[in-house]
Order: sequence, then C-alpha cells, then structure tokens
Amino acid sequence: MRLVQLYHPTFGRRVALVEAAQLRLLHDFTSIYDLALKAIAEGGSLTNLIQAKVSNELLDYDLIYQGQSAWQLLPAFDHPINPNACMLSGTGLTHKASADNRQQMHEAAKEETLTDSMKMYLWGVEGGHPPSGEIGIQPEWFYKGNGTLLRGHGAALPVPPYADDGGEEPEIAGIYVVDPSGKPWRVGFATANEFSDHVMERKNYLYLAPSKLRCCAIGPELTIRPGLQALSGKVRIYRQSEILWEKAIQTGEANMSHSIANLEYHHFKYANHLCPGQVHIHFFGADAFSFGEKIQLADGDRMEVYWEGMGRPLQNTLAVVQGAAPFVKVAILT
Repeated sequence: MRLVQLYHPTFGRRVALVEAAQLRLLHDFTSIYDLALKAIAEGGSLTNLIQAKVSNELLDYDLIYQGQSAWQLLPAFDHPINPNACMLSGTGLTHKASADNRQQMHEAAKEETLTDSMKMYLWGVEGGHPPSGEIGIQPEWFYKGNGTLLRGHGAALPVPPYADDGGEEPEIAGIYVVDPSGKPWRVGFATANEFSDHVMERKNYLYLAPSKLRCCAIGPELTIRPGLQALSGKVRIYRQSEILWEKAIQTGEANMSHSIANLEYHHFKYANHLCPGQVHIHFFGADAFSFGEKIQLADGDRMEVYWEGMGRPLQNTLAVVQGAAPFVKVAILT
C-alpha cells in the first residue's frame, strides 16, 4: 500500500492512496502524520484506517506526477504544522560501494592502509546484524537538518553559495513518528535523495557534518511495508534530457552491513529523539552515487532515483544559487 501527500492552491492539503495511474483521496485527513497518529491511538493498524477513509474522488496521477496539474506532490511525509519538529538524519557506510567511495576519497598514503571509514564499514559487517532483541555495533550517524530542508518530487535541490558542490545520494528513508507516550513508530519507507556536498567532504572527513546540511527529497510515495529485505533499483542523471550517467543500485538488509532494527535502536536510544509528536526521517545509506565515478553535476541536471516496489521514481533538479553567500552577523543583547 502506498500513499502520497498533495497540495492544491484552492483545496489545500490532502492525502491519497495510489491506485496505478490514479490517486484516490482520503476523507478527513490532510497529512499522513495525522493519519499515523490516529492509527496509533486506535490500536496501530494504519492500513485499516486508510481503507475506512477512502473516498470516491479520483485524480489523474500521471498529470500530477508530470507537473501538469494544479495539484502538487509534497514530500511523502512531513510534520504538517512545525517543520522544526521533523529531524532529518542518516547512517553512512552501510553499503559496500559507499564505503569503497569513501575509502578512495580519504585513503592514507599507503594504498593497503584501511581508512577509518572502511574500518567502520567492516565493523558493521561483523556486528551490524545482531540476533533479534540484541544490540549490535553502533553505525556512523549524522544529523542532516530539520524539516525546513525537506523537498518533494519535482522540486529543485539548491546548491547554496557557501557550498562546494551538490550531488545525489540514492537511498531509502525510514519514516517515523513518536507517539504521545514517547514511543517511536515506523510509518513506512520512501524513496530518497539524501543530496550532499561531496567536494567539501573530500577536503577532510571532519567536514562530513557540514557537508550533510543540505536540502534533500523523499517521495513521491510512502510505502507501507513491514520490512526491507532486498531492493534493486536504478539511479540516473539527466543533462538536457539525455542520460549523462546511470547505475544499478541495491539496498535492503541483504545488501547492508546493518539490520534496520540495529539502525533504529542506535537512533532512538537517545532520549531527545523520543519527544512526543516528533517526526524522524532517517536515510539508510547509498549504494552508489555519480560523484564516486568523477561526475560533477551542473545547474539544471535532473536526478532520478528508482526502487522496485517503492512506486514511481523520485526526480529533482539541481539548482545552483548564484551570487555570494550573505554575511550573517549575530546581534548582541546588552
């Protein structure tokens, strides 16, 4: 079962169920966030609540997806009222190809020397899939920002003036909400482009943290499924309607050095990640990205991420923000 969030300048926000080339609007709910909290309050069955709320109103998904409708696709999940209550985060070095790319970017003088990045990936291979109920090795974790940086299908992902670069990271994101008692619930999964500044990161691995503070995108669909064992997909870069670069990609627990449960434990073990009403969008890592093959994206390039079984591809354009970064001066109270 897959859902989308929509916005219309006259009718406002709506939630719809994906039915092939059509979208069936739901009654009573304007966000999947509210839908999820209601399902939790009623016993924890989101699919039952969706089936009870389907309407007879149908929309043409093709037109909306192509940007030819007044209806606009929103991110597949968000906090509908307070974007600051939505945490964006991720775990890196969960896929072998990503670790290889990081190894090449940060390798020591001797080629046979393993970098800290590769060591951390191998720790995951050894201890990232613990038996059910046990705690495995801690993964690399990063903070990406809050909901003000979240974008949906068709939106531009900006490269700000203070950035060195911008590049796609084709991933799956886990979507979570914290209930009023402080318990985290996984709502589903979404196709994601984590989008990072790889040139900044390559200068020094200690720049990883600021290189991640960029806009990102999820969607167009949120998929309700119990787990994520193995997924195949494809990432493409289009330049002026021609394919500049493409690659097959793999994800899911069978292709990762950590189980989803282990990643979730190490994210939600922190008390400040369990604030009632909080939204968490957590990126599980990339299998491949164009920068690792010496592709540098340019203004107007279109990034596409597709995963089998996760709905339609996520497409976003890269937009280089022109001009110098404004100097931010802090005011001082006296």
